Amino acid sequence: MAMKYVNVSELPLEETVVKIYRCSKVVRGGRRFSFGALVAVGDRGGHVGMGYGKANEVPAAVEKAMKAARRAVVVATLTGTTIPHEVHGRFGASHIKLVPASAGTGVIACSPVRAVLELAGIRDVLSKATGSTNPKNLVKATFDALAQIRSRESVESRRGVSLAAAVK
Repeated sequence: MAMKYVNVSELPLEETVVKIYRCSKVVRGGRRFSFGALVAVGDRGGHVGMGYGKANEVPAAVEKAMKAARRAVVVATLTGTTIPHEVHGRFGASHIKLVPASAGTGVIACSPVRAVLELAGIRDVLSKATGSTNPKNLVKATFDALAQIRSRESVESRRGVSLAAAVK
């Protein structure tokens, strides 16, 4: 199920540059460089987005990526400072496993995943990245994992049962 996109005009979003990529092409006069920027934005309250932009200069690439990230802000379901249940996300050959943690644990994750989780407002979570550790794919896999998180209320309404009564 896809995540719900939101209007971000009223949200105070913070930006984080996850990675800057330098690409070069060989021309007759030598090498010509261009840059790509991977950016994550979030309000540390459940709204998070990511974007990728390319340009001939780093500031222009970052600006394009920020615009793309602001257009792609989604809502993440949180339970206090952690996630409600364990989830597995995947994109390409990158796999990410997110496990809820007790208060005070912190975000145990690699830097691309940490940037997304902290901007989403998740302060206590354990993670394990397997497969490819390409930052672009890890960030997209993290978004896939966040899309799979369901709250207790949404599961109860979809199933038409009360989970508290079912657990004995």
